[in-house]
Amino acid sequence: MDEVFDVMILGAGAAGLTAGIYSSRAKLKTIILNEGVVGGQMILTDEIANYPGLGLTKGYVVANTMKKQAKDFGCKIKSNVKIISLQLEGAIKTAELKDGRTFRAKSVILAPGGKPRSLNITGEDDFKGTGISYCATCDGDFFTGKELIVVGGGNSALEEAVALTKYATKVTIVHQFDHFQAFEHAVQEAKKNPKIEFIMESELRGFYGNRNLEKVSIEHLPTRKLTDKKVDGVFIFAGYQPNTESFENIVELNERNEIVVDADMKTNIPGVHAAGDCIVKKYRQVTTAVADGTIAALSVAEYLRNQE
Repeated sequence: MDEVFDVMILGAGAAGLTAGIYSSRAKLKTIILNEGVVGGQMILTDEIANYPGLGLTKGYVVANTMKKQAKDFGCKIKSNVKIISLQLEGAIKTAELKDGRTFRAKSVILAPGGKPRSLNITGEDDFKGTGISYCATCDGDFFTGKELIVVGGGNSALEEAVALTKYATKVTIVHQFDHFQAFEHAVQEAKKNPKIEFIMESELRGFYGNRNLEKVSIEHLPTRKLTDKKVDGVFIFAGYQPNTESFENIVELNERNEIVVDADMKTNIPGVHAAGDCIVKKYRQVTTAVADGTIAALSVAEYLRNQE
């Protein structure tokens, strides 16, 4: 393609969409390339209660609103594409897609987000989609009237466990420590829910069944005792890992495969910025991703002005 964009954004989660809103509103010719469904982790979240100014809302509502804003300002969005080659050095950056199209831009913002972290234990791959899920919003309805286990002790685990009680008859939270890492309000909400029980200082060791998941093996860590528990489904919220496999040996990554950026979201390559859950950071929230995307877009605009 002969067209050269000012900004090419890789990823359409909260960070990527925000960057698209800011850069296109600044009259920069902007395109977003996204390998999945627009919205990123937001569409996997049942409810968002702490986004300033919005009140209680659905994750997909926030995602769709951001998408519309970006498009209304002139941002082009290509979703469900597969990038097979990236060239980020030099004045013009290129992304080649599996379908043969190539997109070119003067600058790039990397915003691929993250994905749920697997437990990597026996049977996990066998029962993905037939008893194991990583998204309460996506799959909760399939377990109406069933007994479930939620793995994790952070905000996502406790909040989604509460959301799952709308469908399940019982939810058991299994956590490796004797305390939770979630905010106190999330802990208290889970504890006061009569459908939720807790198995602390424990980890899952295996998933078992025939075509569908039927039971799990749980190890009590202090005693090393293994116990089998019958269950209809397991939802895993054990954190996220950055979607940065495509950027290895292209931009600087740390030991956790997070993209290294400075305060302006600049990577080690001129004209290439990064934002959102893929970068080195302590807190991962929709609001922090939005902030990252804002800074990246403003920094890119400054970079492009300096190139003129």
